[in-house]
Amino acid sequence: MKLRTTLLATAVLLAPFGAMAAGAQGKTVGFSQIGSESGWRAAETTVTKQQAEERGIDLKFADAQQKQENQIKALRGFIAQGVDAILLAPVVATGWDEVLEEAKDADIPVILLDRKVDAPDDLYMTAVTSDTVYEGEVAGKWLVDHEAGKDCRVVELQGTTGSSPAIDRKAGFEKAIADAPNITIVRSQTGDFTRAQGKVVMESFLKAEGAANICALYAHNDDMAVGAIQAIKEAGVKPGEDIVVVAIDAVPDMHLAMSNGEANATVELTPNMAGPAFDALEAYWTEGTMPPKWIQTESKLYTVADDNKAIYDMKKSLGY
Repeated sequence: MKLRTTLLATAVLLAPFGAMAAGAQGKTVGFSQIGSESGWRAAETTVTKQQAEERGIDLKFADAQQKQENQIKALRGFIAQGVDAILLAPVVATGWDEVLEEAKDADIPVILLDRKVDAPDDLYMTAVTSDTVYEGEVAGKWLVDHEAGKDCRVVELQGTTGSSPAIDRKAGFEKAIADAPNITIVRSQTGDFTRAQGKVVMESFLKAEGAANICALYAHNDDMAVGAIQAIKEAGVKPGEDIVVVAIDAVPDMHLAMSNGEANATVELTPNMAGPAFDALEAYWTEGTMPPKWIQTESKLYTVADDNKAIYDMKKSLGY
C-alpha cells in the first residue's frame, strides 16, 4: 500500500494540468534552461515542454549550456520577441538585476524555476522551488540517525559554485550535523552537478583520504553521486556498504542504485516546476491574481526500505 500510494502521488505530480489550459491557450512563454548537466535537469526540460504542449502554450526554449551570459542573452531575445512570460532556471544566484529590470519594464512576468536569485523580489513574479536548505537538512538528519554512535568521516560533493542549491544544500546539511560530533566533513569540493565531475572528484577524495577513512558521501545531487559510485566501485570498495551514499534529487538512476544496494538515501526534488508556474500564470492572465513570492514544492526522503526498482520503472515510464 505504501508503494502504491507513493507511485500514485508521483504520477499525479508529473501529470499534465490540462484542465487549466484554456487561459494559457495561444500564449508564448520563453524558457531559459541552465543546460542538461544532470538527469534531473533533462527531466525538468521534458516535463516543462509537456506541460506547455498540454496547455496550448508556444514554448520558446533556450539551452544556456551552464553559462549565465547565454541565459542573459536568451532573456533579452525573449523580451525583444515580446513573449507573454519568461521561465528562468538561473545557473547562479547573482547578476540578474539588469536583465530582470528590462523584463519588468516590458511588462513581461518572470517566474524562477527550481532556483532563486539574489535580486529585489519585485523583479520577478514568483519562484517555484523546493526548500533547498531543508533538503540538505533531511539528508543530514538521515545520516545522523544512520550513523548514530559511530565515528563518521564524510566527503561532500558540492553543486555548481555560486548556485543557490549548492549554497543551501550545504548549509542545511551542516545544520543537521552540527550537534553530532561523531560526524565530520573532511573533504568538500564542487562536482558541478555533473556525473562526470562527481566521478573525478570522488577519485581524488579516495586518493587523498583512503577508502577505509571515508564513512559516507554526501552529494548535492544524484548525478554526482552516481558518478562517485562508479569511482568507489573501480577502487574495489562497495558503495552503499563500505561507504554510505546519500544525495538529493531522486532521479531514476539513484533509485536503481539503491535497489542494487549501491546507495542508501536520496531526497526527492520534483522535476515538475512548470506545472505550478503555469498555474500561477493562468491565474494572473485570467483573474489578475498575483501568486505568493515563493511556491514551495515537496521534498520526500527515499531510502533502501522503499521499493526502489518499482519506483525506477515508474519514473522511466513517465519519461523521467
